[in-house]
Amino acid sequence: MAFAPVYRNKNMDAENVRECFSALRSAIPNPKTELHYSTPFQLLVAVVLSAQSTDKSVNQCTSTLFAEAPDARGMWELGEEGIRSHIRRLGLFNAKARHVHALSGQLLQEYSGNVPKNRASLEKLPGVGRKTANVILNTLFGEKTIAVDTHIFRVANRTGMAPGKTPLEVEKKLLSVVPAEYVMDAHHLLILHGRYTCTAKKPHCGICPLQYCCGWPEKKIRTTV
Repeated sequence: MAFAPVYRNKNMDAENVRECFSALRSAIPNPKTELHYSTPFQLLVAVVLSAQSTDKSVNQCTSTLFAEAPDARGMWELGEEGIRSHIRRLGLFNAKARHVHALSGQLLQEYSGNVPKNRASLEKLPGVGRKTANVILNTLFGEKTIAVDTHIFRVANRTGMAPGKTPLEVEKKLLSVVPAEYVMDAHHLLILHGRYTCTAKKPHCGICPLQYCCGWPEKKIRTTV
């Protein structure tokens, strides 16, 4: 996965970080994943499929995939080729089909088809790395984790909120600077902000709720007449 360049900004101070998250919560009062799912298993599969793919394209695929294979048993019985037939529009669909089939079998064998609630067990599943495990732990099990994808990596570096050269470095910095009352929602607040406002190309600085606390030197602040 390609990550955005690291911007040479000063670290944002604690007051500005709090101001940013207060503004984000006002702008995004109901932060949640845009992936469609009905069960923990379905969210796990959707997150695995989302690597290098948009949530919209994943939802289009899972609408038929989950109808045919709604749980780990159904997914295992559908088989790798059957899974592949539903997800061909996604990047890396061959590897993803292999991973989803294998993780379904592992869940059946080791967890009676249920999604485990700890990082070590999650990261042993095929196709599940730290970012996917963080999404599951935060979204399903209420753990205070922050999964860093390309959007969050960009926002954290561009604003100066949590500059870092790697996703893990950014994750650790975010966990150390985000006020406690915002940690649970931080992942979705930041990813939605990066997806729709602080975009990679031509960010919408003029309507950005963070324009006055953001430390990006190239931002274009809205002016009043």
